[in-house]
Amino acid sequence: MAYTNAKTIYDKVGAEAVLTEQPDLRQYLTGFGSTFGYVLSDKNGSVFYTDRRYIEGATAALEGSDIAVKIFEGTIEKLLKPYKQVAVPLSRTFYNDWKRLADTGIQICDSEPAFIEAMSIKQPYELSSIKKACEITDKAFECLLSKIKEGMTENELAAELEYLMRSFGASGTSFPTIVGFGENSSVPHHETGLRKLKFGDIILIDYGCKVGGYCSDCTRTFLFGDDKKHQRFKTAYAHVLKAHMLVKERITDGMTGREADAIARDYLKANELDKFFSHSLGHGIGVNIHEFPRLSTKSEDVLRNNMVFSDEPGVYFEGDFGIRIEDTVTLIDGKAVSLTNSDKNLIIL
Repeated sequence: MAYTNAKTIYDKVGAEAVLTEQPDLRQYLTGFGSTFGYVLSDKNGSVFYTDRRYIEGATAALEGSDIAVKIFEGTIEKLLKPYKQVAVPLSRTFYNDWKRLADTGIQICDSEPAFIEAMSIKQPYELSSIKKACEITDKAFECLLSKIKEGMTENELAAELEYLMRSFGASGTSFPTIVGFGENSSVPHHETGLRKLKFGDIILIDYGCKVGGYCSDCTRTFLFGDDKKHQRFKTAYAHVLKAHMLVKERITDGMTGREADAIARDYLKANELDKFFSHSLGHGIGVNIHEFPRLSTKSEDVLRNNMVFSDEPGVYFEGDFGIRIEDTVTLIDGKAVSLTNSDKNLIIL
């Protein structure tokens, strides 16, 4: 029998039963994606309750595992009637749902700390899915470069990139693809739109894909032609790239997210660019595109082997241009290993 993450969470929580409804957490527990369902775990094992839309797919996906699959009938109150104590992820549970459980007299405790701890450290099969997603991310970017043409819109470039990722085996994107041309690159989370590409434009692309339910995340910034007006950009780019590489060189197992963030931030400060670095260095990556650990100025999250996170320093000059260089990174034997590896040297098309 193949043991899933459902048993891991149940063992960590220590409650009589663990009930999980949230789609991303269900995905983590079962490895099966769905828009409806509950995973209920107790000392006898786990059951994934869902509706008829998913029963065939879930049964096939979980065959041979420690999770049984059943059609959900009745009510949550009826399902939980045998238990005196049930754990749910409290900060992810709507008040009305919590109150329904509380009104039954069941003692409610929190499963979220167990999820955070378990999801931060990736198992070999999780790392395998993330690595495949990163390989597709790299391959798609390399193929995209030859398809970039003057006059195309940000939307068209995003669509082309997403098509390439799917054609190479991704199930979808990790998040809505960000493409910023020219001045739009100065907005860290620009909403991709109808701006047309012109000669001499800076292009910033933040993108990723999913494989087996797990995400990749990557950002590249480059030039569409060199009109000889980009010396400030080129200088800043060299500094952002240096900050990015210093993180990979110096980050270690046992370091806090705050200490990791300071590697890049201190370098940019020494070069009078820190005031343009307006976001955190990085975030955990897994089933969700933003998970623990947090790599930020206030984070005391401790980095450990087999965590996966982003290394993404950036600088943004309002109304002019922005630069972000991002890789998906893991820690192996205490050292950073980059899982996305497309060219980070300044590309000029």
